[in-house]
Amino acid sequence: MKIKFLYILIAFFALCSSQTPKDYIKKFKDIAIQEMHLYQIPASITLAQGILESGSGTSALAVESNNHFGIKCHVKWNGLKTYHDDDEKQECFRKYNSPIESFRDHSLFLAERKRYSFLFELRKTDYKGWAKGLQQAGYATSKTYSKKLIELVKNYSLDQYDTKKPKKKTKFKKGNYTFKPSLNISEQNFIKYVVVQDGQSLNDIAEKYDVWLWEILKYNECNSDRILSSGEKIYLQPKRKKGAQNYHVVIRGDSMYTISQLYGIKLKNLYKLNRMSLGSEPYVGQKLNLRKKIKFN
Repeated sequence: MKIKFLYILIAFFALCSSQTPKDYIKKFKDIAIQEMHLYQIPASITLAQGILESGSGTSALAVESNNHFGIKCHVKWNGLKTYHDDDEKQECFRKYNSPIESFRDHSLFLAERKRYSFLFELRKTDYKGWAKGLQQAGYATSKTYSKKLIELVKNYSLDQYDTKKPKKKTKFKKGNYTFKPSLNISEQNFIKYVVVQDGQSLNDIAEKYDVWLWEILKYNECNSDRILSSGEKIYLQPKRKKGAQNYHVVIRGDSMYTISQLYGIKLKNLYKLNRMSLGSEPYVGQKLNLRKKIKFN
C-alpha cells in the first residue's frame, strides 16, 4: 500500500513539473482577470508574477502550499505557514488551501501596503509601469525582476487579458471549486462596491461576490452581526485615506461612519482630516474636509 502511494505521489509531482507557462495561463487567466476587476491590478502582471514566482505552478511552494507568489509570512500573518530556504534558510512563507486563496492574498498584499500605493495610480494597461514599480517597491530582490516580468508579458501576449471582462461563471476542475462572478459592481473613489438589496446580509454579499467575510468586515469597518439597510454601500476593496471630493456638508442623520461609507474614506482618516476626536460626531451644517487636513484658524 505504501509503495502504491509512493508511485502515485511521484506521478503527481512529475505531472506538476511538466506544466508549461501556456498551461498555467490557460488554467489561471480567468482568476487573474477577476482579481483585476476587483483590485485594479493588471491581469498580465498577476499572471507574469505567478509564472515567475511559482515556476508556472511547479515549484515546491506552489505544489505543496498553493503559494504562487512567493509571499512570506511577515509580522501580521495569522494564517497557515510553511518553511523553505530562500534568501535565508528555513524562511516562513504563507500557505493556502487553494490557488484561489493565493491569488486573492496577492491582490490584498499589494492593495493594502503603502509602499505599493503609487502603482494604483497607473492604468491597468500599463504593465511596464507596474513591472518597474514592483521592482522599485522591493517586491523581489532580483535586479532584473521588472525585465523578467515584461519579457513574460511580451512572450505570451499577457497584455491581451488587461482589457478582458470577467466571465459570468468560471469553473476549475482541480480542487472542485467554482470562481463566482462579480455582478452589479459599482465604483466610488476608485473602490469597488455593491448596493445592498432588501434582506441581504454581509454573509450573502461575501458569498455572492466571492469575497471572504473577514475582508468585507475589514473594508467596511463593521461587525458580522450588523444589520444592513437597503441601498447602502458595501465595499469589496479597502477604503482610501481621502475622498474624490473636497468636502461634505453634514445633514440630519449623518454620522462619521455613514459619511466614511458614502465617500469610501477610512473612518480614522476622516477623523484625522477634520482634527476630530475618535468617537465624536459632527453637527448639522458642519463642513467636513474629505481630501486635505483642516487648517487651524
